[in-house]
Amino acid sequence: MTKKIVVTGIGASTPIGGTAPESWSSLLAGESGIHSLENNWAEQYGLAVNFAGKAKVHPDEVLERPVAKRLDPSSQFALVAALEAIADAGNPDVPAERFGVDWATGIGGLWSLLDAWDTLREKGPRRVMPLTVPMLMPNAPSAAISMHLEARAYARTVASACASSTEAVVNAYEHLQAGLADVVIAGGSEAAIHPITLAAFNSAQALSKRNDSPESASRPYNIDRDGFVMGEGAAALVLETEEHALARGAKIYAEIAGGGVTADAYHITANDPEGRGAIRAVELALGAAGASADEVTHINAHATSTPVGDVNEFVALQKVFGDRVRDIPVSATKAATGHLLGGTGALEALFTVLAVKERVAPPTINLVDQDPEIPFSASSRPVPLGDGPQLAISNSFGFGGHNAVVAVRSYDQ
Repeated sequence: MTKKIVVTGIGASTPIGGTAPESWSSLLAGESGIHSLENNWAEQYGLAVNFAGKAKVHPDEVLERPVAKRLDPSSQFALVAALEAIADAGNPDVPAERFGVDWATGIGGLWSLLDAWDTLREKGPRRVMPLTVPMLMPNAPSAAISMHLEARAYARTVASACASSTEAVVNAYEHLQAGLADVVIAGGSEAAIHPITLAAFNSAQALSKRNDSPESASRPYNIDRDGFVMGEGAAALVLETEEHALARGAKIYAEIAGGGVTADAYHITANDPEGRGAIRAVELALGAAGASADEVTHINAHATSTPVGDVNEFVALQKVFGDRVRDIPVSATKAATGHLLGGTGALEALFTVLAVKERVAPPTINLVDQDPEIPFSASSRPVPLGDGPQLAISNSFGFGGHNAVVAVRSYDQ
């Protein structure tokens, strides 16, 4: 029997807010989290890009020092978001063996790896920290959450580039459906704003170069968009079965109604221009939700602000929704937050949960001159979704041909 899976807690640390409520409020207000970097990287390394979406509050300002110093920033962000989410859920009293973690990261402990390399070169092998590997390993964030919250059902890690944490949310939904847990923390984190990543993504011609106007550099759907903007942070959602949530009197934000995960098997960085994997991921998510495309009232798009990617997503969604795709309110929230890589899908799932709960589509900031090839119904201001039942999808597509879509339904008891 299919169970209803609901969201009972949320947490986030992002470029537009130190918490989930602050991030949501800033998003609706049209604020940008993209700013020039306050360092000398551009001069020191000759970087072409000197801006990004740095987290508004760094986690080492929140965590106790003995905890923070044993964790890479990617794990610090994860723990901060997870602790906020579980507190928001009312700290559910669940047996440890029924409490799981589905977490994601696209890159992992990059800073720990590169700091260790600097130490090796400058001071020799004896000075390399013994905790280096536990700090840089990609499963470190899920392990940190599991150990701090005593979640013993399982602690799993997804690493599928920009689709990672949407896939983690889908996995949590499926694990709850399968009866592997009663409560799961799902999400993703990333802390990869570093000279190497800025140089590498720029070499791949993926980044915007608007150094003179960073706040408007992430501009999905604009005719003059020129690439994505790196961001950092984390987002977490507490998922549980409706039965478990109601039994403990939990507040319920929304229902995770279904999910779809596919692969393009096309190109290491480019989307399939036919959109076959993306289409199938949307169809799988709607199928799991027992819904048709006609029921969708809102879309949180992947929309990274790249010249090709934004068009390809429109092409894929048009094949699913037909001409109606021009009328469904679409939000491209990376315009405000930048691209959190492995953390971005969970953050956008969180925004989608709040969108259907509050019945408002967040704005797509910086939308000035919309590309006629992408005639989505996007707006630079919040758009009311109406009083009726809401069904939204949130899309994530990553390097390697990874596609993940989560369907979110409004919850009315």
